[in-house]
Amino acid sequence: MRPRPAPGDGGVTTLTAPHDLGTARARLAEAAADTERLLGTLPPPGDRTAGQRAEAAAAHDAVRRLRAGFLHAYADQVYDELTAGRTRYLRVGELAEAAAAVFPGLVPTPGQLAGERSRPQADQEGREIDQGIFLRAVLRSERSGRHLMAAMLRPTPRALDLLPEFRRTGVLETEAVRLERRDGVARLTLCRDECLNAEDEQQVDDMETAVDLALLDPSVRVGLVRGGVMSHPRYRGRRVFSAGINLKSISAGRISLTGFLLRRELGYLHKLVRGLSDDDVCRWTAPVAKPWVAAVDGFAIGGGCQLLLVFDHVLAASDAYLSLPAAAEGIVPGAANLRLGRVAGARLARQVILEGRRIEAGEPDARLLVDEVVPPEELDAAVENALTRYLGDAVAANRRMLNVAEESLDQLREYLAEFALEQALRIHAEDVVDKVGRFAGRTA
Repeated sequence: MRPRPAPGDGGVTTLTAPHDLGTARARLAEAAADTERLLGTLPPPGDRTAGQRAEAAAAHDAVRRLRAGFLHAYADQVYDELTAGRTRYLRVGELAEAAAAVFPGLVPTPGQLAGERSRPQADQEGREIDQGIFLRAVLRSERSGRHLMAAMLRPTPRALDLLPEFRRTGVLETEAVRLERRDGVARLTLCRDECLNAEDEQQVDDMETAVDLALLDPSVRVGLVRGGVMSHPRYRGRRVFSAGINLKSISAGRISLTGFLLRRELGYLHKLVRGLSDDDVCRWTAPVAKPWVAAVDGFAIGGGCQLLLVFDHVLAASDAYLSLPAAAEGIVPGAANLRLGRVAGARLARQVILEGRRIEAGEPDARLLVDEVVPPEELDAAVENALTRYLGDAVAANRRMLNVAEESLDQLREYLAEFALEQALRIHAEDVVDKVGRFAGRTA
């Protein structure tokens, strides 16, 4: 096999038909190093001329084609090497970091990513796209992708460390979430009161920790998620569920593919659906999973609305509303494109996702997304009544079987494989950079 220059790639080599993994990985490393040398001769992304941007884009395209071809041929072998034959359970961030060390040029190094995150989104090279190419290939593989999903369904080390104290006190206080166990109910309160519970990496970490603890504690039989009381000037003293992804954090370069976008979907959202897993093939009992109830005060925008799609029972105050403005923002609304059509129907899903339709809790179509709508002053009592219904002995078993029937593991895996790359491309697309930059400027 001979390397051949790709047309218009500035000298970056590509491969025809690699004979073995060793040869292919060496040539990938060489091609990636050539690309880095070329990029090193150019100004930072935000300072490049139109011609320099085109030159950088051509170089990135050539080596990304090479990465995609390499992974098409060797994804399972790469994954096996990184996980010692699937005996190690690495989370998405750990897996990408291991790949950077073992397969030079396949994904960005920690140093390269740190350099990216030290700059605003508009001045980044878009290196997370290379992580998206890698993780798409892993998740596309039934063998490797299922193993990665099992790794993401395991309790986090942080939760395991906190579990003894939580079981003793029944309380966890974090920056973004307050968790309290009372009468068999794990009550998760979103408490980013200054930003209307807009999601960032801290909130994803705190939410996964809280969900893990609720699932691990045998005293908990059902979980509740509700927004806390806000200090934001427009909503001071009122509860709010969630304003969705924090656009200011995107603009500042602080929303990452592995630490937020994929961790959120494969981590705590998936745990809400399927519970915890240790991937024990000899297990004869059901995995640790519990029913979940959500209560919406004010609004559930973007990620907040996505979250409702995985709950067993959703209540909303009659003055609340739901929306998924991701298309207007230029990004993909997580797994909502997979779930919303099933829950609410294909036509409404397109209206909400593609056209930005806002659903008022009081309108008839809201009943496709919400189980109960009550006046705001009656929401507390309605929540307690719903929780009582979900304490039944057979609820957990039946909701597990409903989830198995409605969304198979492979359906989610195949969806998230494409999402891994699509969202990485969108986050670094020019229109998104412009939109979130203008939003950040307005709210600074």
